[in-house]
Amino acid sequence: MTTVVLYTRQGCHLCDEARAVIERLRASVEFAFEEIDIERDDALIRDYGIRIPVVEVDGRELFEISVDPGLLRAAVLA
Repeated sequence: MTTVVLYTRQGCHLCDEARAVIERLRASVEFAFEEIDIERDDALIRDYGIRIPVVEVDGRELFEISVDPGLLRAAVLA
């Protein structure tokens, strides 16, 4: 099963928008979804701090800052 990971932090409106795109796709396509709050790990803050939201599909980083719904769908269905 495909896995989508969203790296996020509290109070991030772009993260909320990315989550909404992912949730809309989940309504029609089955995939695993994990959300990771970067604030819980110093290494994640260092890696993703100013780039969030970051979205990975099956371990490949595909989106930063914004998520294209059509490209996300294609990646999940690939």
